[in-house]
Amino acid sequence: MATKHEQILQYIDRLPVGEKISVRQIAKAMSVSEGTAYRAIKEAENKGYVSTIERVGTIRIERKKKENIEKLTFAEVVNIVDGQVLGGKAGLHKTLNKFVIGAMKLEAMMRYTGPNNLLIVGNRDQAHELALKAGAAVLVTGGFDTEDTVKKLADKLEMPIISTSYDTFTVATMINRAIYDQLIKKEIILVEDILTTLEDTFFLRTTDKVSKWHDFNKETTHSRYPVVDQNMKIQGIVTAKDIMGQNFDLSIDKIMTKNPMSVSGKTSVASTAHMMVWEGIEVLPVADDSNRLEGIISRQDVLKALQMNQRQPQVGETIDDIVTNQLILRREKEKGEEVYTIEVSPQMTNHLGTISYGVFTTIVTEAANRILRSYKKGDLVVENMTIYFMKPVQMESILEVFPKVLEVGRKFGKVDVEVFKEGILVGKAMMMCQLIDRN
Repeated sequence: MATKHEQILQYIDRLPVGEKISVRQIAKAMSVSEGTAYRAIKEAENKGYVSTIERVGTIRIERKKKENIEKLTFAEVVNIVDGQVLGGKAGLHKTLNKFVIGAMKLEAMMRYTGPNNLLIVGNRDQAHELALKAGAAVLVTGGFDTEDTVKKLADKLEMPIISTSYDTFTVATMINRAIYDQLIKKEIILVEDILTTLEDTFFLRTTDKVSKWHDFNKETTHSRYPVVDQNMKIQGIVTAKDIMGQNFDLSIDKIMTKNPMSVSGKTSVASTAHMMVWEGIEVLPVADDSNRLEGIISRQDVLKALQMNQRQPQVGETIDDIVTNQLILRREKEKGEEVYTIEVSPQMTNHLGTISYGVFTTIVTEAANRILRSYKKGDLVVENMTIYFMKPVQMESILEVFPKVLEVGRKFGKVDVEVFKEGILVGKAMMMCQLIDRN
């Protein structure tokens, strides 16, 4: 039985795209308090199928799939540019295909403007009107208004016309940044992308007997199963170790491991891999916000996904990508000692113009990762890092990075990293790392 909160979310999800939503309306329709309705609307907004705009209200928008996550709705554009909707509110839920900067003659501008485009332009009323007639939305920069006839046309065609106080260049940069951030999110594999769903998951109930575990074991050859109560909430997990030597008629809840670790569908696969390595776990239950079972994820699933992701072309670069791509092997000494160089670019600095703490951490971690790969293939998880000191380093400085393996075992490594600038020691760190074997 779904909770009231879940019922409200399902109700919102079933509403037609473009419909306006209010706390009072939801509270009345679902017979709940306004506080409960407000919390559900906020969660729907976080999940990406509702958007709230100042002076307009809350709108049901299209829920995005992973493959088109980089597409923005006009409602999201309003929030990105701190905009004001001048007309065409009924079209805010629509998705824009591309944006066109109107820095050319009218005739040329219209050649590039088509259905579901967004024309970014200044105080040019005729351009506003022609763009709307071409099926495009309009973003007016510089804080300008538009003619009342244009606003009425926007309402009639249900295509938004938005005003922002920012200039055209700033607006284009902001929208590009938002799309770029979405592309980075798209590259991050989440548990929900690879989990074994509930329909294909074998699970036990707290009232089942040990004999049921043996039946499942014969059918699947697996040895670990989540245990749920009558409401499908996760109560425990049962493994072959728990079952060993137990009476077939014994109730599962008497021998299960209670309160097992679980992950949500929104947890990244990389984070899940680290958790499994640290805790020595083969299978994790996947739970929703109410701790209801949604499926399971195995260590094999996780490692396959990480290997697949390594083969994918990278589209959006994070600051970590930028740093690691610029860390260049300058020379190899003997095994266990290599020298890397990196130039401190403006992106790697803090507000004082010196290398940021986070970038320094990324540099020493990547250097340690690379040196350990000469001993063993796989990834490392930093279990413990000690930064002994780090001196301010100006942008455009060339750093030399010396990672040195102090100790290495089957599943761990200990690395010392020294960072020099023009022969002077500017940073030193030591790391204990767990190794994730991909073989």
